[in-house]
Amino acid sequence: MSRIETLCVQGGYTPKNGEPRQIPIIQSTTFKYDTSEDMGKLFDLEASGYFYTRLQNPTNDTVAARICALEGGSAAMLTSSGQAANFFAVFNIASAGDHVVACSAIYGGTYNLFAVTMKRMGIDFTFVSPDCTDEELNAAFRPNTKALFGETIANPALCVLDIEQFAKAAHAHGVPLIIDNTFATPVNCRPIEWGADIVTHSTTKYMDGHGSAVGGAIVDSGKFDWNRYADKFPGLTTPDDSYHGITYTERFGLEGAFITKATAQLMRDFGSIQAPQNAFLLGLGLESLHVRMKRHCENGQAVAEFLAGHDKIAWVSYCGLPGDKYYERAKKYLPNGSCGVVSFGVKGGRKAAEAFMKHLKVAAIETHVADARSCCLHPASATHRQMSDEELLAAGVSPDLVRLSVGLESKDDLIEDIAQALAAI
Repeated sequence: MSRIETLCVQGGYTPKNGEPRQIPIIQSTTFKYDTSEDMGKLFDLEASGYFYTRLQNPTNDTVAARICALEGGSAAMLTSSGQAANFFAVFNIASAGDHVVACSAIYGGTYNLFAVTMKRMGIDFTFVSPDCTDEELNAAFRPNTKALFGETIANPALCVLDIEQFAKAAHAHGVPLIIDNTFATPVNCRPIEWGADIVTHSTTKYMDGHGSAVGGAIVDSGKFDWNRYADKFPGLTTPDDSYHGITYTERFGLEGAFITKATAQLMRDFGSIQAPQNAFLLGLGLESLHVRMKRHCENGQAVAEFLAGHDKIAWVSYCGLPGDKYYERAKKYLPNGSCGVVSFGVKGGRKAAEAFMKHLKVAAIETHVADARSCCLHPASATHRQMSDEELLAAGVSPDLVRLSVGLESKDDLIEDIAQALAAI
């Protein structure tokens, strides 16, 4: 198997003699066929190919194959955003009347998707602490639970999930573990190797790396035995009347059933496709992912150490700091580094945090993270503003929390910028 660095650069695409060296952009909504019979085979899923970009596109599939290789999965798909990826990953196996267990320390947008929007669709969610005991975790499951969800590194709380603990619980209850691996990327953690069954990404973040293209991805490990729990997952193990009576596990096996169903049903009906141009830009970003993540982690560590020693900083959360709550767990799951995001509190609370951010010159205030350029955010008044104080604290987001996404600039310039901003408050 190729190593991660080679997969970043060349995974998923091997041009043949005389073919383009770079992944081609197939900027077309439709595809021409000679006969109706040829197209009919595509609609019956009896032949591979493309007929409408709302479902699939060759550029997207090629880039998805690279991400699949990076995560060590069996099949993958791109979506229009990370939100769409998480929605599809859950909705592909859970519907009205079902239940899902999720870690409470997750991105605010994902929390709202689960707790509000999907609840309106009839799917109930129970949220558990990332530091829950085995007893607390197992107690959250119900007979109608269909999945367990968590983030490798929580955004913005930066909790590090005990993936093996969550995988063990999920599998004991006959459901898959879905892990959002956006912050760590497969360069620093491959959740499938620790027992995860499905991995999602907001490719908008480190995978793209340049703030140029919104997107998401879903990777299936191909290891979860849907047939063993056929009664729990009838959408995969019984005929699909909306698609000519196909049974996905029979036709596509465990390796392809989940992604094929998500494409044939959900992408068909919701149309949350990633634009081919965005997929192309994502492919370019992936080529340098392994190089950029090392620099992000190096800069993040330096900034975290500086903040930890500053008298105007109340607290710092970064799992690379000795003494951090997740330091030991990070050594297990993230031995080569975590990410470039540092969360901290400025003494003086919310007002002091906002004043500090106003004085930054290198880092910009943005609703973004994991970019080549440093940026910062006050989540309580931005990404998490829809949450109550109780929900904020449950998600590990205190009102004074500043999320600083450390970019690829000089770490000395970044530290000088932080120092002058702190001096100004």
